[in-house]
Amino acid sequence: MASHSMEMVAKALEQQVLQSARMVEEQLDAEMEKLERMDEDDLELLKERRLEALKKAQKQKQDWISKGHGEYREIPSEKDFFTEVKESKSVVCHFYRDSTFRCKIVDKHLSILAKKHLETKFIKLNVEKAPFLTERLKIKVLPTLALVKDGKTKDYIVGFTDLGNIDDFPTEMLEWRLGCSDIINYSGNLLEPPTFGKKSASKFTKVEKKSIRGKAYDTDSDSDE
Repeated sequence: MASHSMEMVAKALEQQVLQSARMVEEQLDAEMEKLERMDEDDLELLKERRLEALKKAQKQKQDWISKGHGEYREIPSEKDFFTEVKESKSVVCHFYRDSTFRCKIVDKHLSILAKKHLETKFIKLNVEKAPFLTERLKIKVLPTLALVKDGKTKDYIVGFTDLGNIDDFPTEMLEWRLGCSDIINYSGNLLEPPTFGKKSASKFTKVEKKSIRGKAYDTDSDSDE
């Protein structure tokens, strides 16, 4: 009789253990399923966010292109300058003269950078067609690049002093210099300029990431040739 009772208790305990084990297993399965669903939901959410970001980026790209970004072009008059800088957040304007050889060097580099940096508008303006603006911005040395942010002239690149003081500087040097003024989205190291040979490096004047010029300019070796 006692042994029979012990068997009944043992079976009851066994059933309880099995039942507990099943409950734990079911809870674990539910948690695993929940985690799997969460992962799928998170993945789906990331996909949705990525797709939304791509759509936004494509829309932004089309907006830039509609405003003349992506190409280096000449504007006909100083009146157009104010329109151009008003509609774009970041603008690089090259003030040039046809007879100045170094202006043609700048043209070559800006044509490359305009295609690479759609976030910035690249334009050029003949100083002979913009006497008022040239005087207002105190442009006395050619070539001069006016870097305009949010409708305000933030910085200037005057001549080739900040570009190694040589005529054959690489496009990367000008790109770095523009990055120092935060006028383009520069992905390189702003603390050091690109290296392109001992000869040019020895002539280079380091530039800090801040506004460098904002006053009248004296004529130097970069003036009209």
